[in-house]
Amino acid sequence: MTDHQDPDVVRRLLTTPARWAVVGLSTNRARAAHGVAAFVQRDLGMTIVPVHPSAPTVHGEQGYRRLADVPGQVDVVDVFVNSRNAGAVVDDAVAAGARAVWLQLGVVDEAAARRAADAGLDVIMDTCPVIEARRLRLA
Repeated sequence: MTDHQDPDVVRRLLTTPARWAVVGLSTNRARAAHGVAAFVQRDLGMTIVPVHPSAPTVHGEQGYRRLADVPGQVDVVDVFVNSRNAGAVVDDAVAAGARAVWLQLGVVDEAAARRAADAGLDVIMDTCPVIEARRLRLA
């Protein structure tokens, strides 16, 4: 298993202004994606783009059904889907020209992470931006 929690990569992703597509983000406030996206937007100052099959507007941002539907550049794809579905999202991130994928706490797909890294993307896996930002005292 490769270490996909490189502190330098984590710090760079959390401190460099970017557009984060949050895959799995809906209006359901009980879901972790809802709170994490709010934190990334409000506390880290990132632009978020909700990606969910129902394409809801969340935190004031227009949603899209699929990553391929998002207009413009996406810098980081934040993956809030079950591990068995993460590979397809990672492949979509590579196809979309993202520069990084962040697989959330509990989302693990070593083969997908390897494909993303081989395509030149930064890969963070099995951790959360909120946890990491607080650990690094960024927010």
